[in-house]
Amino acid sequence: MLEGKKILLGVTGSIAAYKTPFLVRRLIQSGAEVKVLMTPAATDFVSPLTLSTLSRSPVLSNLFDEATWANHVMLGRWADLMLVAPLSCNTLGKMAAGLCDNLLLATYLSATCPVMVAPAMDEDMWDHPATKNNLEIIREQGCAVLPVGFGELASGLTGEGRMLEPEEMIGALELYFEKKSSLNGKKVLITAGPTYEAIDPVRFIGNHSSGKMGYALADVFRERGADVTLVSGPVSINGFHPGIKIKKVITAAEMYNACMEAAANYDIAVMAAAVADFSPSVVAEQKIKKEEGLLSINLEKTKDILAQLGNVKKPGQLLVGFALETNNEKANALKKLEEKNADLVVMNSLGDAGAGFGVDTNKVTLYYKGGKEKAFELKSKSLVAKDIVDSITELLK
Repeated sequence: MLEGKKILLGVTGSIAAYKTPFLVRRLIQSGAEVKVLMTPAATDFVSPLTLSTLSRSPVLSNLFDEATWANHVMLGRWADLMLVAPLSCNTLGKMAAGLCDNLLLATYLSATCPVMVAPAMDEDMWDHPATKNNLEIIREQGCAVLPVGFGELASGLTGEGRMLEPEEMIGALELYFEKKSSLNGKKVLITAGPTYEAIDPVRFIGNHSSGKMGYALADVFRERGADVTLVSGPVSINGFHPGIKIKKVITAAEMYNACMEAAANYDIAVMAAAVADFSPSVVAEQKIKKEEGLLSINLEKTKDILAQLGNVKKPGQLLVGFALETNNEKANALKKLEEKNADLVVMNSLGDAGAGFGVDTNKVTLYYKGGKEKAFELKSKSLVAKDIVDSITELLK
């Protein structure tokens, strides 16, 4: 599974660095190509010559060396994965704060590849609230955090904080790359954001959806190897991955048409958009002026995208709906699951603090056809997206 993989190994100042020669040897034996970065403090614990010899590549450590100055940009683009092992408490704090005072940190901050870290520290440092907070910050930034081991520590104490053994890290890397390719070849259709239904040339009916949940899902599906098409309502999100095909729409009718065009060819459809349920039956040609008296607007139902996808769903296609509720959450989610012929409904409630529109977090419960349900705690939308994609992948199996 590691044959031909490009691994960028970052080594920081921890006594656990004595394990890195064994890790490098195992990576090379597994067929990986390895380049090593070291912080200045790491060189006190393990010899750069040792790691250079084992990795068959020069070890880099000085940010301001003429030969390495530009490497912090190129290395993060070269690698399939950046692994920081050991991750010291000091470097963890700097990563969480976005500090950049050595080559390893400069590479981390400019890396376009995924990043995985293997913490190593004494138990009291591991249990400190600041450490827990920093770990949560880098997780939300996209880092995969390996667990620590239990055993004898450098202080002489016994407890949590040991860096995983090299064989355990090899297993974690193999599992990561297996998971990353788990959706290779799958065609995924996702909707995101609100729709705007025009009242006149100036005004519209809309909602507060930011599109963040749908875009986060698109990113995770792409990372797992899927061919992703994202149908997006009007959002202010920039910087999406060029590998994601984006169709931008404004109205519910436009989103409906875009989804129906893809209805026959998707393997997985995830309807995360907050589509308007009603649209003005007549759109004024000119701006409606404020006058005395009441203004009445007749509304008509928009076409139900999820229901229509459920009607035309083929064997082997998997359909996922979203339900944002304000009351009777479970009953309404189950009703949608049944009536729309969905395989899974992701429910979130505006009654939960930190969930819903316009925030970076979400709290969801998954309801499956057949009665199973799975609840998750409040998390960043990027982590919620991983939970949802993991659950969808399990369904495919």
